[in-house]
Amino acid sequence: MRGQLQQEILDMLARGASLEKACDRICEHAEGLAAGGICSIVTVDRDGLLHPLAGPTISTTYSNALDGIAIGPNVGSCGTAAHFRRPVAVTDIFADPLWKPYGSLADILAKEHGVKACWSSPILRSDGRVLGAFGFYYKDNRGPTPEERMIVAECLDLCSLVLEREEVKADNQRLAFFDNLTGFGNRANFLKALEASLDGATTPLSVLLIDIDHLGRVNDAFGHATGDRVILEVGQTVARIAAPAATFRVDADEFAVLIENHAAMDLSSISTEILQAMENWARRWDKHSLPVSVTCGGAIFEPSGPRDVPTFLQHANLALHHAKQTGRGGFALYSDDLAGAIANRFRALQTVTGALAEDRVEAHYQPIVSLPTQEIVGFEALCRIRMDDGQILSAGAFADALQDLSMGHLLTDRMLERVARDIRHWLDLGLSFQYVSVNVSMADFNQGNLCERIKSVFARHRTPLKYVVLEVTETVYMDERDGRVAKAIEELRKEGLLVALDDFGTGYASLTHLLNFPVDIIKIDKTFIDRMSDGPGAVIVKALLDMSAGLGTRIVAEGVETQDQAERLRRLGCPYVQGYLFGRPVDRDRTTQVLRPEASSSRHKAKRKLKQSATLMR
Repeated sequence: MRGQLQQEILDMLARGASLEKACDRICEHAEGLAAGGICSIVTVDRDGLLHPLAGPTISTTYSNALDGIAIGPNVGSCGTAAHFRRPVAVTDIFADPLWKPYGSLADILAKEHGVKACWSSPILRSDGRVLGAFGFYYKDNRGPTPEERMIVAECLDLCSLVLEREEVKADNQRLAFFDNLTGFGNRANFLKALEASLDGATTPLSVLLIDIDHLGRVNDAFGHATGDRVILEVGQTVARIAAPAATFRVDADEFAVLIENHAAMDLSSISTEILQAMENWARRWDKHSLPVSVTCGGAIFEPSGPRDVPTFLQHANLALHHAKQTGRGGFALYSDDLAGAIANRFRALQTVTGALAEDRVEAHYQPIVSLPTQEIVGFEALCRIRMDDGQILSAGAFADALQDLSMGHLLTDRMLERVARDIRHWLDLGLSFQYVSVNVSMADFNQGNLCERIKSVFARHRTPLKYVVLEVTETVYMDERDGRVAKAIEELRKEGLLVALDDFGTGYASLTHLLNFPVDIIKIDKTFIDRMSDGPGAVIVKALLDMSAGLGTRIVAEGVETQDQAERLRRLGCPYVQGYLFGRPVDRDRTTQVLRPEASSSRHKAKRKLKQSATLMR
C-alpha cells in the first residue's frame, strides 16, 4: 500500500498537479484508514512561520487563522511539534497549556468539526531540518492508536519526500532566477521581465543600469566580505529609491531597474538620488579609505518604437559605457547624439588598435623655450599616428582612445618606448638637451604600476630617468577617488622624476589640487593665453605666475602663437613658453636637426647655447 500511494503521488506531481493537491491526497488516504480522524499538513518556512498546505476536510477558517504563526515551545500541537522536532499529543485542546494562547483556534475546531484533541508530528528533511507538521484531530479526548501511528509514519515519509523534492525544485528555480547574495532577480529574471514588459507596453518604459565603480579594488583591499557589503548596500539603496520588485542584480557589479511611466527627466532624477545616496554612504567610510561610487546609464522605450529587447538593452549599455568613460560617478541617458559619440570613440579605438599592431605610433616633439633667452630647454612628446597613405593624425583625431581605460595605457607604453629610444639616440650623438615630457592619463594610473613601467622602459634603452618629465592633466586629479593617483605621483617623484600639471585652470578646484598633489611644473592652459588681450586674462596669468613663484614651482605658458602674446608674457615675467610661434611638433629626425648647434645660428642668427646647469628642471 505504501509503495502504491507513493507512486500515485509522484505521478500526480509529474503530470503537473500542485503540491497542495498531492498533499490533499495524502490526507485523504490517512483519513480513509483511520475512521473519524481529520488530517492536515502545514509547512514551516525558513523564517520559522507556519503556513497551511493541505487538509481537504479541515476548516478553511482554521487554516487561514493558522497562517503566519511562528513555531515555538508553546504553540499548539503543530507549532510545538515543529519546534522540538518530535511528536506532540494533546488530549484536551481546551485545557492543555500548549493551546491556551490559541483558544480561538480551538473554538473553531470544536464548532466546525467537534474536535477535542490533536496529535501532531514533525515532517523532517533528510538533513534533519523541519519542513512542516502532520496533524491528526480527534473528536474524543485521546491520543493516537498504534494503528494510527503506523499510518502517520507512512504519511510522514511520503510528506518528507514530496516537500524536500519541491523545496529542491524551488531552490533550483531561485538559483536560476534570483541572486543568492541580494535576493533580487538575476540577469535571466531581468531579461524575462523586460521581454514581458515590452510585449505589452502601452506607456514609456525605462531601463536604468547601475554599475559599482572599481568593486575589484574594494575586494582586493578590504576582502570579499566588505565587497559583498558594498553590493548589498548598493542594491538596497537602488531598491529603496527605485522599486524593489523591479530591481535586479544582472552582473557581479551591476544592477538594473525596470521603471514604467517615467520620462527622461524622471529617470535622471532617480539616478541623481541614487548617486547622492551612495555618496553619502561612502563618506561614512572615509576613515577606512573605502572607494565607493556608482555610475548610471539609462535608456527609454517608447511604445511607438520597435519592441526589440536586444536593441533596447544595447542602448542602455551604451549609455552606461559612455558614463563610465567620460567620468565615473555620473549618469548618461541614451540618445542618437550619444550613439554618434560612441561610434566616433569606436572608430578611434579601431584606428589606435591598428596603429599599435602595425607599429605606426610615433612621437613628435614640440620645443619648450626660455622666453628671456630664446633657448630650448625641453620638448613635449606628442602622440601621432601615421596612416597607410602617409597622413599624420594628431592626438585630437583619436583623443577618445587616449582616455579609454583599456587602451590609453597601451599608447602610453608605446610613447615611453619611443621617447626612451629617441633620447638615447640624441645622447649617443652628443647633442645637448635637458628633458622630454610625456603625457600620462587616468588609464595609466589605473594599471597601478606606472613607476615600474617607466623604469623598465628607460632601463632597457639605458636612458637616465632625469631626462623625462610626466605631464598629468587636471582631469586626472579630478577623477581621484581612492588615493591611487597621489600614491603613484609620490612614488614617481621619489625616483627623481618630475611631474607637470598640464592644462592648469581648465578644471575645478585647481588650487586644492596643488595642496593635495604637489607638482614641479605648472602649465598654463592656452585658453588663458588667448585672452591676455583683455583685462581679466592678463590678470589671471599674472596671478598664476606670482602663485608659481610663491610655491617654488616652474611655470610654462602653452599655446603661444603670436609675437604679441610672447611680448605680453615677457612683460609679465613668464619664464618659459611653448607654442607654434617657437616650433610645431616634428618627428625625431627633424628634432635632431633642431638640436644640432649649426641649426641655431642659421635660424635665429643669435647665440642659442643650451645650459645643462640652468634648466627648467632644477
